Amino acid sequence: MNTQDLRNQSAVDLAEHVLELRKEQFNLRMQRSTGEFKQTHQLKRVRRDIARTKTVQGEKK
Repeated sequence: MNTQDLRNQSAVDLAEHVLELRKEQFNLRMQRSTGEFKQTHQLKRVRRDIARTKTVQGEKK
């Protein structure tokens, strides 16, 4: 999701989005630990999406 889309969302939607991304990050870490994880670029994408969303949340405060 790009930054402009995030800026158009409400604070509640942003909080839900961060929660979804954290769950996805957890699932990817579990896949990596069990050895069934092949797409390592997904971890970087999720981590940056979380940071991007939290930055927009801070801007809204």
